[in-house]
Amino acid sequence: MPPMPSNRGQQGPSTVDKLKMGAMMGGTVGVIIGFIFGTVNIFRYGAGTNGIMRTLGQYMLGSGATFGFFMSIGSVIRTDASPIAVEAFARAQRRPFIMPAKPGAYQSRNQ
Repeated sequence: MPPMPSNRGQQGPSTVDKLKMGAMMGGTVGVIIGFIFGTVNIFRYGAGTNGIMRTLGQYMLGSGATFGFFMSIGSVIRTDASPIAVEAFARAQRRPFIMPAKPGAYQSRNQ
């Protein structure tokens, strides 16, 4: 899925946009997993009194809603950057500061 277009210049997507994108991605994955899991369970144990389509739909809806809910929350938490985290990341990415050696610090001991 391509990233969401931003029509606000250099700003990224808002928190609500991130929530919606996570819910859509999670819901899609959840529905597919629900289809696979539901189909396997219907083949193994039968559809029961509700019939094949209703049973499969319940698996797909339940899995899609659950996974979409957690994915939406996770995407907001994952992309939310606090100033402390940004500063720590910047410190970790910069070049190491190496102190120059003092003159005569590395003379051999055999002298």
